[in-house]
Amino acid sequence: QVIVNASPTVTATSSNSTVCIGNTTTRTASGAINYTWTAGPTNATYVTTPTTSATYTVIGMAANGCSNTATKLITVNMLPIVTANATNSIICFGNTTTLNGGGATTYSWTNGVSNGTAFTPTITNTYTVLGTDANGCSNTATKSITVNTLPTVTANATNSTICFGNTTTLNGSGATTYSWTNGLSNGTAFTPTITNTYTVL
Repeated sequence: QVIVNASPTVTATSSNSTVCIGNTTTRTASGAINYTWTAGPTNATYVTTPTTSATYTVIGMAANGCSNTATKLITVNMLPIVTANATNSIICFGNTTTLNGGGATTYSWTNGVSNGTAFTPTITNTYTVLGTDANGCSNTATKSITVNTLPTVTANATNSTICFGNTTTLNGSGATTYSWTNGLSNGTAFTPTITNTYTVL
């Protein structure tokens, strides 16, 4: 009498068949009592952090000494190369800039900033964007925005009260260059004909 024992029906499953690189997945074998994974431990459950896509094989042995195999494909997706960009990285206080992420599909910025929407930062700051691609994999990038304070500009005149036909000279201070209204030049004498208010930028 010859007794032929049936081989076990071994199955291999995974908590995640597709993962982003750096993430873990749990492979589980069933249908036998002892298991041996290729490049892995000798137990039914195997937690791993794969770095490349690969097909993993498990050998399952039943109580009758017969064995069988099963395979499981794990696909590993690379992280997107996310970039952080700004229309203006250096601005004056009160001006706007726009942050834009690149290299992914959707973007989420810190500090309540919306991707592609202009905003007015009040202080120098570094903003971080989380970009997620079509595979659901995410990566980050940062962008610094420098906010320069406005100069304290003053407007001066050699004579603020003059007689008709006399000259006066307007001088700005607190900045580097100056532009006066009414076509006047900074530091150059002129002869006003009426009482007026002059503005310097």
